[in-house]
Amino acid sequence: MAKKADTFINMVIALLVISAVAATTLGYVYEATKGPIAEAKRLKLEKAIAEVVPEFDRIETIMVMPTEGKDSLTFYKAFKGEELVGTAVKTYTEKGYSGRIWIIVGFTDNGKIINYAILEHKETPGLGDKMDPWFKNPEKPKRMVLDKDPAKINLTVSKDGGDIDAITAATITSRAFLDAIDRGHKTFMSNQSNGGN
Repeated sequence: MAKKADTFINMVIALLVISAVAATTLGYVYEATKGPIAEAKRLKLEKAIAEVVPEFDRIETIMVMPTEGKDSLTFYKAFKGEELVGTAVKTYTEKGYSGRIWIIVGFTDNGKIINYAILEHKETPGLGDKMDPWFKNPEKPKRMVLDKDPAKINLTVSKDGGDIDAITAATITSRAFLDAIDRGHKTFMSNQSNGGN
């Protein structure tokens, strides 16, 4: 009986030691990678802003609550000298096939879409990745969202009566992408009409 108790105590001690070493190692790896990961995200965001608005020399950042949704959107107002050349809006949707999709979309002062970039998604590999090129193809005007004013078109997929053709075999992802742009546009225009802070 004493041998069984000793074996059990030894197993518990071994398990506690292994758990402590694993937790310490994980904590160390987290601390060691936290800075590089944050820096990589910052550089990706800066690159995305540069893709969606014309050349600029300074950015003003503001946070704005959307009319719908639970998280704020970030506006990056891009200036060349004193002239506002465009606003990049970091927006999202909860309607993705596999969860939240984050995109950044550039708008002119009057609300036309300049460009967009996908920041983060967990959509089906091979299908969700098509968001980036699909809605930019000038040879396919029924897909194209660039240089369009979402207030003047039906920014939903044609399957739902809208003006935009969905990605083949990825209608849910297409709906989500358009929802994110629509959320960004509505929030941007609402902010413009309220004085643009």
